[in-house]
Amino acid sequence: MRTRVQTVLLLFGVLAVAAFAVPLLLFTASDRTQQLVLARSSDLDRFASLMDRAAGTGDTSAITVEARRYTLLYGEPLVVTDTRGHPVVQTGGMRAADPAVARLIDKALRNQTAHPGSALRPWSRGHRMFAEPAGTGTQVSGAVVLRADVDAATGDIARRWAAVLAGTALVALACTVLARAATRWVVSPLRRLDRAVGELAAGLPPEHTLPRVAQRRRGSAAGGPPELRQLATGFNRMARTVTAALEQQRRLVADTSHQMRNPMAALRLRVDALHIHLRPSADRAYAGVNTELDRLETLLDDMLALAAAEHRAGELTVTDDSDTGCDAAEVALNQHRLWEPVAERAGVRLAVEAGEPVTALCTDRELAQVTDILLDNAIKYAGRGARVRLACTTEGPYAVVTVTDDGPGLRSAEIHRATTRFWRSDHQAGTSGTGLGLAIAEQLLAGRDGRLELAPAHPRGLRARAVVPGARRRQGTR
Repeated sequence: MRTRVQTVLLLFGVLAVAAFAVPLLLFTASDRTQQLVLARSSDLDRFASLMDRAAGTGDTSAITVEARRYTLLYGEPLVVTDTRGHPVVQTGGMRAADPAVARLIDKALRNQTAHPGSALRPWSRGHRMFAEPAGTGTQVSGAVVLRADVDAATGDIARRWAAVLAGTALVALACTVLARAATRWVVSPLRRLDRAVGELAAGLPPEHTLPRVAQRRRGSAAGGPPELRQLATGFNRMARTVTAALEQQRRLVADTSHQMRNPMAALRLRVDALHIHLRPSADRAYAGVNTELDRLETLLDDMLALAAAEHRAGELTVTDDSDTGCDAAEVALNQHRLWEPVAERAGVRLAVEAGEPVTALCTDRELAQVTDILLDNAIKYAGRGARVRLACTTEGPYAVVTVTDDGPGLRSAEIHRATTRFWRSDHQAGTSGTGLGLAIAEQLLAGRDGRLELAPAHPRGLRARAVVPGARRRQGTR
């Protein structure tokens, strides 16, 4: 928005300056051209008067002397002729027989004057021709042609234009400074609000968000339009309430999961201690209690992991961590080595495809955690005898880690619900799991501006893709 507002203001300033400068430039050129025309017309009038007097007396010595003196003094040649076009005096190398001069003489003898019609410009060069008849009224007694040098006039115009353009540049600079200041004044409250909205959307804790929002509120009161200051004040009141509610919710999940660990550990110890006092017929019930305890512990671990992933995603939303990177191919190879024994025990064949290094804009720990979740789901739910393939590739500006299995997979309607917290498919009811794994992976990827893609595999199974921005995208945004 700042760029657009500043562009509009600058465009308006440029148009205003141009509307002032262009007419002024044209006027200065026209004015100096008019001065040249008036000065040479005055000289022509004097020589026309001398020629008219010489035609009456028959003595041309006076006009001859004046013409030669004029050319010697100003360096501009003259041609004066009688009524029949015969030259009376010719100076500076200009001759009456020259085609251009002859046309002007003929025009002057028909009682017509010839003055330059176009205005001079700083780049104009050469000379301009003037012609005027001698005599009074309709009685023509001769013709006077003058070739005027325009270098002095164009030099004056160039200096005047330089002064005007210098003034225009200063005005344009002042307009730019004012536009930037006005844009900053108008947009700065919006930028503060945008930053605060990002923090609020990220669900950052009050000790991280509220002091900075309050600080922006105090800053916005000193600048910006009154309407935006009022909006900032209202937003900060809302931010305190919403952020406190979000933080309470986050702490409830994290604290509940954490605080239940000690009772769970104590409960397991007590159950283990009771085992020696149980009859053999109670072994089945004892195993069921242990199974449920394992599920509860797994659920608590996953809830803590989800809370941490959500919090990390919120932090990455408002912080710049673009310099973080890892080799996704190396992470895939490492996770394959870790999960291969697990896959063998489950009767699943695990293969990996990772060749050239693939840079991903995330930490190796985050990518390894996402890969663990995808491999765990594939091995757990694909079934004995299934095949699972782990691959790492590059697709345009993204690094992609793909886990594909040929198990039962998910139906189209189930794929859209797969990342819902605590959701599990019907055919997964008899297996262990909390339904939080894909939700955790989705949060981890979202924090890095990535995404989790689930789709059916052909001819059967499920394909899960972790898409993370890669090195090309980082270079393109610099």
